[in-house]
Amino acid sequence: MPATAKVLAQRIHATLEGPGEVVLTDARSLLRAEADHLSFIDGEKNLADLQESEAGAVVAPLDLILPREVLAGRPVAVLRVAQPLQSFLELTVFLRGAAPDFPAGVDPRAAVDPTATLGPDCVVRPLACIGAGTTLGARCVIHSGAVIGRNCRVGDDVVVHANATVYDGSVLGHRVILHGGVVIGADGFGYRFHGGRHNKIPQLGWVELGDDVEVGAGTTIDRGTIDPTIVGPGTKIDNQVQIGHNCEIGAHNILIAQVGIGGSCSTGRYVTIAGQVGVADHLHLGDGALIGAKAGVIKDVPPGGRVLGAPAMAEMDMKRILMCLPRLPQLVRDVARMRLALGLDELESRAG
Repeated sequence: MPATAKVLAQRIHATLEGPGEVVLTDARSLLRAEADHLSFIDGEKNLADLQESEAGAVVAPLDLILPREVLAGRPVAVLRVAQPLQSFLELTVFLRGAAPDFPAGVDPRAAVDPTATLGPDCVVRPLACIGAGTTLGARCVIHSGAVIGRNCRVGDDVVVHANATVYDGSVLGHRVILHGGVVIGADGFGYRFHGGRHNKIPQLGWVELGDDVEVGAGTTIDRGTIDPTIVGPGTKIDNQVQIGHNCEIGAHNILIAQVGIGGSCSTGRYVTIAGQVGVADHLHLGDGALIGAKAGVIKDVPPGGRVLGAPAMAEMDMKRILMCLPRLPQLVRDVARMRLALGLDELESRAG
């Protein structure tokens, strides 16, 4: 939806500098922008790119000084706001137009059990499947190929993307988003070794996702053995994350790509777990804990704790170790020379 810089400034309550009449048709990053594109800068680090950019308008911080040579005499509209990136994304959505709404109703190619209950204005796309006894709230969108099993409870405004699978008995809060390929409620990995073989432990629990949880593509969350596996409200889970059975993930956590959490773990509120972290089973990560990328967590992390490394240890301790690593080859050579000068190798050889 094309709009002038003046109109866009009004939408985000920005202070406008420069030509307000320039017409903008889309949004781009600085070096990809053309004269009819909006872009953004969030600090001095972007000034060199701005000088090379052809953007007709930019969203900029309130206090950033733009030297005259950066604009190179070009008529660029500057929309000044406190949060440039957030405002830029809002305007990008406006310029590109909202995604088309699917018409409410059940596509005739979908399979919805007669005992399932759908709230008002739900959308069920072709080849989606909803099982017996399942209840959907209002305005849910179930995309093609998604499967929601029997006796599930799904809140309002839930979106289940293509080919996601929600096993029987799962509970999804309001405004939950499941991306493609997500599996909610598969059996936990539980076996007992007996009689020379691994015997499966029945997994009889379920999964509960709180309000405003978002689960990235390819992520799996296993059902509990007896009780539910729980993900607290507001938690955001990236792609390809594994959450084991019986876990209780707290509210407003951030779990980044390829995290693996062993069974029966728990986390507090506002925990951040960076990419490729492994957490052993039966551990607790306290409120506000931060786990660095590729860490291997083998013991509890206290509230506010920051750990790195494998095995994970306190951030500052691990940073000191990492700073020493480049000097280890020289240290080994120095020790070898000292041993030679002191004749220690010869003494040990005689003693042996």
